[in-house]
Amino acid sequence: MLRDTLIQKGLSNRESEVAELVSKGLSNKEVANQLFVTEKTVKFHLTNIYKKMNVKSRAQLIVWCLPHLGFSADDNRIENNAAIQTQNISNQFGAQQTQTIPAGSSTVAAPTLPASASQLNRGSGNSDIGAMGM
Repeated sequence: MLRDTLIQKGLSNRESEVAELVSKGLSNKEVANQLFVTEKTVKFHLTNIYKKMNVKSRAQLIVWCLPHLGFSADDNRIENNAAIQTQNISNQFGAQQTQTIPAGSSTVAAPTLPASASQLNRGSGNSDIGAMGM
């Protein structure tokens, strides 16, 4: 799906392979190993990709590619597990407010932190004020 879109944008087959692997989070070295080329070749392809896609960085390329990546059922399972873990963390913080943070095409709830350091201590643990109790 992504590869076809990239080819329509004017990338070669090899450039679209590189762009797809980079957008999945692989480093230049990992891409090179997977495609049986040198790291220098991967960098060369990335330079051409940036020019053709009119992006200035790896991050911009990834952001452009994200909506076009096809996700499998396994990815949905992983996303659901992450949501359950986030809910468990929220429950540990009690009834505090949570903020939603965009994460790709979904949102993740994150607990808000206490407003002051005095709320963090809550009378348990170490209550040292400073060096030698001063």
